[in-house]
Amino acid sequence: MRKRVISFVVLLVALSIVLIELFPIMVVIVNGFKRDIDIWSKNPFYFKPTLRSYQLIFTHREFPRSLRNSFVVASLSALVSVSLGSMAAYGLSRFNFKFNDALIFILLMVRMIPQISLAVPFYMIFRSIGLNDNVLGLSLAHISFNLPYVVALLLPFFSSIPREYEEAAKVDGCKTFQIFLKIFFPLASAGIVVAAVFAFLMSWNEFIYALVLTGTRAKTAPIVVNAFLGQYAPLWGQLSAAGTIMLLPVFAVTLSLQRYIIRGLSAGGIKG
Repeated sequence: MRKRVISFVVLLVALSIVLIELFPIMVVIVNGFKRDIDIWSKNPFYFKPTLRSYQLIFTHREFPRSLRNSFVVASLSALVSVSLGSMAAYGLSRFNFKFNDALIFILLMVRMIPQISLAVPFYMIFRSIGLNDNVLGLSLAHISFNLPYVVALLLPFFSSIPREYEEAAKVDGCKTFQIFLKIFFPLASAGIVVAAVFAFLMSWNEFIYALVLTGTRAKTAPIVVNAFLGQYAPLWGQLSAAGTIMLLPVFAVTLSLQRYIIRGLSAGGIKG
């Protein structure tokens, strides 16, 4: 009886958390099909659905381009961060450097630096080398905060792989990079998928660097969506429609890779 009560309470708490998390998302999705006047009506459930807000944002000259920029920046940042981060995590976990712990600590400290503290230096550097208002420049800025995160996330995965695999591969004549690519990379694939997804989503949602480092050509979706707040009054319908559009890649990535994400998070929690 006691176990049933505990199970019921746990289930109730879990459902409550899910509902709390889903409620704002549902509000945004529903409001995207409303006129602004209907969003603030006394009866929020009575309205005539319309696609007007979606038509307006897709005829907006900057929004489609900003979505493309966001996708390119997030994909490039995630790809480079995972490629370099996985090799760095492998090296830090398998080789005993003199300053191993210091390097790991520095990586974590770099990740904790507020983005606003680095935005102006990045702006000055990129302006001097011609990467300001450039997708490549913004991608490099995103890599700066994604890379330490990826390394910290993957360290437990590589550390948990038995050294016997490595020794057997060396006996078979494998070089260090071959061992990493053919043995460690596949064995840590669940963690690598989690790192790639998180890196992509952090870049997709990033605002500070995009605000400071872009002008007109490299604007990302969060910056353009912010413009829908309007000079005098927020354009609630367009804000909601744009927010819904930005949710689609998040849902697509997490749902298509949910098996790997769950396995990676579970394994990371056990190994960490």
